[in-house]
Amino acid sequence: MRATITILAGDGIGPEVIAEGVRCLEAVARRFGHDLELVPMPFGGAAIDATGDPLPAATLAACRSADAVLLGAIGGPKWSGPNAAVRPEAGLLRLRRELGTFANLRPVSVHPALRAISPLRPESLEGVDLIFVRELTGGIYFGPKTRDATHATDLCTYSVDEIERVTRVAARLARARRGKLTSIDKSNVLETSRLWREVCERIVSREFADLTLEHLLVDAAAMHLIRRPRDFDVLLTENMFGDILTDEASMLAGSLGLLPSASLGEGRTGLYEPIHGSAPDIAGRGIANPYGTILSVALLLRHSLNLSEEAQALEAAAAAALASGARTPDICTPGERAVSTREAGEAVLARLAARR
Repeated sequence: MRATITILAGDGIGPEVIAEGVRCLEAVARRFGHDLELVPMPFGGAAIDATGDPLPAATLAACRSADAVLLGAIGGPKWSGPNAAVRPEAGLLRLRRELGTFANLRPVSVHPALRAISPLRPESLEGVDLIFVRELTGGIYFGPKTRDATHATDLCTYSVDEIERVTRVAARLARARRGKLTSIDKSNVLETSRLWREVCERIVSREFADLTLEHLLVDAAAMHLIRRPRDFDVLLTENMFGDILTDEASMLAGSLGLLPSASLGEGRTGLYEPIHGSAPDIAGRGIANPYGTILSVALLLRHSLNLSEEAQALEAAAAAALASGARTPDICTPGERAVSTREAGEAVLARLAARR
């Protein structure tokens, strides 16, 4: 097939992990006979330095016209001081809104070889395989904001339409998996959460009656993610809660650097990125974990390009590389030799080439 993928390396460790993701895309294209045009564009802090805008018009146009967008990470101290006129994160929020990617999928599973690096007991991690569906273009991140010398406000807003559409995404996923949907809110306190629960209940009961629906308050969900993680299948939640809970859930897998994400909308184009940040403290040292980016590439192949076989091959290659001991410092046990970002990517590529 032929496809165009816009590449947004971004800031900090973004260019380092994106380099490995790009190599995986190129290797998949060669092995399976696809014609993938990879178009690098400036984004985030790097784009602010170059143009004054974290999302330049040319970058947005390239993203809109692409079949998929692959993003590394954005942000850093250079662009976040009190005198910053514009922050890289503003470009990311705008990109999500412009692309209409309202449903953020964040799968979490535990590789058997990495149970020892999780802060949880290994026996608690047996069988953990869950996926978050985080609403991505509404809520407090996108609501009106005010600030003066003595007060600040961030308004959380949700519409029925916004809740309906993301609920349907989560419910369809649950139907294709183990048939359990957990909706997370704060309906004992927040009006937006009360609306969220009512809409979710209505959609599931009318359109997905075959599912088991569970409601949890967000504080209880945070506890149960650690206490009984294997009980969850698909977890649906609003923007801010999803942002926080998925960072917590990364500790089930062992590291923030392992988790991929796919941000999807009504159309084909999706935005794919690891859930970690730009990690400026380790940028340029060659020790960043590329697995979250590589697995994001697999999600890109599956969801935007409809290449399931290729996605499975890349995921299997990444799993084999991890099992072989190709692990960056964040996922090493004491005494193990850590590999570099590049070496981890090479290990995945070698196993991808070896698979028949």
